[in-house]
Amino acid sequence: MSFSAGIVGLPNVGKSTLFKALTRNKVDIAPYPFTTINPNVGIVKVPDERLEKIAAILKPEKITPTIIEFVDIAGLVKGAHKGEGLGNQFLAQIRNCDAIVEVVRGFQDSKVENILQDLNPQRDIEIIKLELLMKDSETLENLTAKLEKEIKSGDKKAIKKLELFNKIKKTVSEGKSVSEIDLSDEEKSEIKEYQFLTQKPIIYLLNTSRENLNFNLDINFLQINLKDEEETSELSEKELEEMEFKSCLDQIILYSYNILDLITFFTIAGGKETRAWTLKKGKVAPEAGGVVHSDFKEKFIRADVIPWELLVKSGSWKTAKESGLIKTAGKEYIVQDGDVIEFKI
Repeated sequence: MSFSAGIVGLPNVGKSTLFKALTRNKVDIAPYPFTTINPNVGIVKVPDERLEKIAAILKPEKITPTIIEFVDIAGLVKGAHKGEGLGNQFLAQIRNCDAIVEVVRGFQDSKVENILQDLNPQRDIEIIKLELLMKDSETLENLTAKLEKEIKSGDKKAIKKLELFNKIKKTVSEGKSVSEIDLSDEEKSEIKEYQFLTQKPIIYLLNTSRENLNFNLDINFLQINLKDEEETSELSEKELEEMEFKSCLDQIILYSYNILDLITFFTIAGGKETRAWTLKKGKVAPEAGGVVHSDFKEKFIRADVIPWELLVKSGSWKTAKESGLIKTAGKEYIVQDGDVIEFKI
């Protein structure tokens, strides 16, 4: 199961620089707008010390971390929802992502064109928010118009749905994101398929210069010098230590992972492979099994489960089992972050 985070922002704010530093993929980076037209897609390993500690005691032939996908989406501009700057194409690319990493310009550089001339991160954030809101508003207009036709034709289920969409449309028209609306679990499930842009979780990343300019923003954000991250992304750990450089890339990866409400569980495959897997929080054991292999969900009987800390303290799966630390879990067991699981079919 793969989850993705779309990297968005105005042109020339450092989106492709972030993507290159995270994924170590070669991408075009230039000091003018719309260098990226088609989205770049890269797979990034999620750092996890627990996987390393489990592997250290089991000594498997193979260690496989879990992953998250990053998508480098071209710069949005004012009027994107109307198609400005190929905006509709780029907004559609955001719709396909599970979360948003918004890069905001916080650096001065005469060699890198600033399409809005002056440096104003708060304004830039508001521009992107407005474009996402306007696109959601357009989607809602189309949906409510369709539902009104269905109601006229006698579809009673459409009445309740229309009430929900009108409630969301009113909030969006007031400049609030869909994520700010107090929706029940049933309502969230009802609108899930429509992938509203302002419902997606967002990480704000302020790309600052070496001068470390200070800004007061009314949102929580990570501050990072992406130029330094790009320049050091291919150096070894030893070289980074010698430079006394501490990368923030792992922090961005983990923020992206956590904002999606994901957890990690582990499998040990008879000592051949120790592997980390990604799962949505609150899922039960058979659903976790389905992430590993469809048979583990369809033919699920039970699962043997132990928290990773207890397995590491025991020193081996065999010792943990003999000590009674491995518990039998049924179909209703909710998987916890850090569980080591052996599925039985």
